[in-house]
Amino acid sequence: MIIIKKAYRKMAKKYHPDVNKEAGAEEKFKEVNEAYEVLSDPQKKATYDQFGHAGMENGGFGGGGFSGFDDFSDIFGSFFGGGFGGGSRSRQNNGSRKGNDRFMQMRIDFMDAIFGKEEEITIDLDEQCTACGGSGAYSKNDIHTCATCGGSGSVTSQTRTPFGVFQSQSVCPDCGGSGKTIAKKCDKCHGRGYEHKRVKLNIKIPAGIQSGQQVRVPNKGERGINGGSNGDLYIEILVTRHKTFMRDGNDIRITIPISAVDATLGCKVDVPTVYGDVELTIPAGTQHGQQFRLRGKGVKPQRGTQGDQFVEVTIEIPNKISGEERSLYEQIRKKQAQESPFDKFKKAFKK
Repeated sequence: MIIIKKAYRKMAKKYHPDVNKEAGAEEKFKEVNEAYEVLSDPQKKATYDQFGHAGMENGGFGGGGFSGFDDFSDIFGSFFGGGFGGGSRSRQNNGSRKGNDRFMQMRIDFMDAIFGKEEEITIDLDEQCTACGGSGAYSKNDIHTCATCGGSGSVTSQTRTPFGVFQSQSVCPDCGGSGKTIAKKCDKCHGRGYEHKRVKLNIKIPAGIQSGQQVRVPNKGERGINGGSNGDLYIEILVTRHKTFMRDGNDIRITIPISAVDATLGCKVDVPTVYGDVELTIPAGTQHGQQFRLRGKGVKPQRGTQGDQFVEVTIEIPNKISGEERSLYEQIRKKQAQESPFDKFKKAFKK
């Protein structure tokens, strides 16, 4: 039904009166819609399958026939891709074709994503036979054109009915669709053209890779068809979260705690980076949530500019303090010449 819908949309667009100004286009557009109506209705389609166009004469197509098309098989052939009333089908592609690509996932550590690494994996793989080059034959002289299909890879059968000739096409039973037969098979792969192996691969993870990006390994996908090369292997990388660092594009973010005293008076701290500790000066009067930039301490990608590291400061207030500490805090509070933040808030609130 999906094929019929696609064919209908294509034909309806082709013959729509707003697009096609040729004579007879409008009539053809109507007939395309009528034909689609039949094929979309299970009962009408069953009638058509049993009696052909003759079963549609009364009520199937408005009694008007197919004045726009030379023969009713033309329009139905467009829906079904030919094969009715002697219509031709496209020749089956039996040449060598590349295999399908293969996909898998790999989880790596945060630091491995920053600096890159090599990871060894083991996979099952069908590789082209090295003895016959994928042909499956002992020698080139043992490969012959299939006598049954004539090298096309398919056979056609016709059935005559009172409503016309029905034509169908299927894969050749003798060559399996390859169009060739082998007199003597390869001793190594026994005619299959490939060998099933369990192989180890060294996967190179580039520095700076992010979660969701893929690493391509050529020719390690599904086996090719009729001697074609293997598809490719695509490995999606999943990066594990770090307990301290958070990646933001090529930048790295980190949060560090400092005391209220250090925030007030200022200090120097050794901040962790992916490249090692770096000394950072915390200026006096630093506020909670304030950020500082360490230039060039972010991710270095294969292409583009190296990122920075951003350090966010959180000020931690102790839950418990000693008697001596309490006494010192009380002295500080008494000596504060300026209004407290709360006093300022209350004053502004009353205005």
